Parts: sequence; structure tokens; C-alpha cells
Amino acid sequence: MQSLSQTTDSLLASAKQSLLYTANRPDVVMTRGEGMHLWDTEGKSYLDFIGGWAVTSLGHSPAILQEALAYQSSQLVHASPGFYNKPMIEFASLLTEISGFDKVFFASSGAEANESAIKLARKHGELHLNGAYEIITMTNSFHGRTLATMSATGKPAFQPLFEPKVPGFKHVPINDFDACFAAISDHTCAIMLELVQGEGGVHSVDAPYLQALRKACDVYNIMLIFDEVQTGLGRTGKLFAYEHYGVKPDVMTLAKGIGSGFPLSAMLTTAQYDLFEPGDQGGTYSAAPLGMAAGHAVVSEILERGLAENAAKQGALIQEKLTMLSENYAVSQVRGKGLLLAFDLPEGTAPVIAAACMKEGLLINAPNANTIRLMPPLIVTGEDAEKMIQILTGVLEACGLQNEAVYS
Repeated sequence: MQSLSQTTDSLLASAKQSLLYTANRPDVVMTRGEGMHLWDTEGKSYLDFIGGWAVTSLGHSPAILQEALAYQSSQLVHASPGFYNKPMIEFASLLTEISGFDKVFFASSGAEANESAIKLARKHGELHLNGAYEIITMTNSFHGRTLATMSATGKPAFQPLFEPKVPGFKHVPINDFDACFAAISDHTCAIMLELVQGEGGVHSVDAPYLQALRKACDVYNIMLIFDEVQTGLGRTGKLFAYEHYGVKPDVMTLAKGIGSGFPLSAMLTTAQYDLFEPGDQGGTYSAAPLGMAAGHAVVSEILERGLAENAAKQGALIQEKLTMLSENYAVSQVRGKGLLLAFDLPEGTAPVIAAACMKEGLLINAPNANTIRLMPPLIVTGEDAEKMIQILTGVLEACGLQNEAVYS
């Protein structure tokens, strides 16, 4: 019989032979997940404070999702986007009821939802703004990996990739209203932004800035789009991040936590922007029954268990613990909302710390060379937070990041 180690080695060899190289992955093969933990083929467990990149809102393999998928797969997996199906109608009704929007389009990924928003904005420009097509987005933003959403993204590393990009996007600094206002022209049809830039290092918009954007959009009849792919459905301690600001957009996109691991996304808008004609937008898997049943089960569970409130409570606790940690270690700029959190480390050390934590059974993310990002499942407890801090403290100590070592 092969040992676990040989099995892992064989799987890794097969992966490197067969999978297209698109990411730097550690030599670990995940095989099982439950709640806050993942296990690899060696039987090692990991406390997951990445949550599948803010995806596993209910934790790993939640019973409610298992049950919904099992039941719906016994009834109807796929009909056709050309027909209504019962789960589609039920989930659309739930999302519009809880979000304050009137209409929804379903897709499978955050990039697709944002593509839908981009197309709707340009449709608005075509119909109501004399053909305006430009969309203003933010520097250091992230909106997806399709060609159009990479063009919308303000991530510096994306700038030289896959030229020529899709034209019609202007990037301005976040929280700089003067720069945004200066970018508005007769060609502008929309402003699109994340309320908390996740991939950009967890940086939030300021309330006065967002209120000014809303006023400018109203004055110039420009569409305001909030990309809540990472922040939506409880992640920031509110059901939707826009609730922190009292500013409602014209379009909101959702993905990640909406399916707790099942590939699903949505674009929501008001009745005013129900502008597409048949054929303008669609997708083979749009609103397929299996995905709709998954989404309905997950969102219902988030609501019934008050997981947005838990995100607010546990997020405040984690921020408090990280601030206390900063008294003794080179941890600074603790920030974020709910369970989308980050802190800074000395330049170049964040990937080292993330890798060391993984060896100790803790999964955290380094989106850049000096930032650690935390985005655990919404079910995280105070005990989980304490365990995370214990492991992180040990790693910081072992790596020599005590304050006196850094600043003496």
C-alpha cells in the first residue's frame, strides 16, 4: 500500500504535468474541509482565515449547502437559460427583497457579474448619454480577470498585460473626489468602485467621498456601480457594505460568499436600469436551478443565523487583538470592516509570515509584500480568533519581528 506521502507526491507530479501554470501554489493537496478547517492528503489540519478568498461564508462543506445540492440535483440540475425555473424565481425574489434592488441577473463568477455591470453602464450611455461609454474606476482596484474587467482593474501589475486592453476606462485614486470629478466628461457613463479594496490591501472609501460621488452621478445622470463581490452578504459586518455609508448605488455586484463555495454571482439594479434587450446579455449557466438552490440556501442561512452581526462582533474582537499584538511586534495599520481585515508588516516580510503560518497550520493571505489580509468564514468564533492570534504571535516571534528587533 502506498504511504500518504507517496500519494501526495504522485498527486503533485500529476498536477504539475497536467495543469496549466497560472498560480504559485504550495506543495500541499487539500482533500477535505469542515467548518473553519481544511485538511490535506497528509492529514494535517489548517485553521482557515482565508476562507477560499472570502468565499466560504458558511465554512467548509456546510450541511445546509450539501442538503440543497442533493435535493435539487434529484429534481432538476439544468433546464436552459431560455426557460424560467422555480429556484431561479425564488432566489431572485429573496435577493431583491433583502437588497433594496428591483432586478437581478445571475452568473457564475464575480468577473461575469462585473462584465454585466459594465455592459449595462454602456447600454445606459448608448440610450441616455449620447453614446457615452467611459467608466471611471479606482487605482489599486480589482474587478476580475476577463479582458474587460482586467481593463477596469487599477492594479499596477495588470497594466502591461494582454495589450491592447479594452478601451474606455479611466483610473483615479480612491478617496480623491477632485481627481474623479476631473475625469468626468461627456464620454462618462459610470463610476465603478469597491467600498473596501480587498486585493488592493483592504482600504475603505470615506463616507464624504462616497456621498460626493453619489451627488455627481445624480447631477450628470452617470451610473454608480458598487463592486461588492468581496464585501457583500455579511462580510463587512453589514449585509451589504453600502449600508455602512447610507449611499445606495444604481448597480451592485455580488459573488464569493453568495454560494459559500458553489460558483455563483449576481448583478442587481433598480427598475430604472432594466435596459437590456433580448440577446444583449445571457449565459448558458445563468440562473441554472442547481446554483439557484445553492444560493438560496446559503443566503437564507446567513440571514437566519445573523452572520453579518457575527462578522461585526468577531471582526471587532480580531482588530482589538491585532492592535494589542502591535504593542510588541512589528504589526501596524490594523484596518478593515467586519471580517475583511488587514495589517501591515515590514516591507517584504508578509509572504514570509504567511508561508510560516501555513507550516504551523494557519492560512492567511499576503496580497502584497507588506500586507496580511484576513477573511475567515462568517461562522468564526472567539476561540478561532484566539487560536489564530496564538499561531501568528509564535510566527512573528520566530521570525524576529519583535518591535525592539525592528526599531532598535
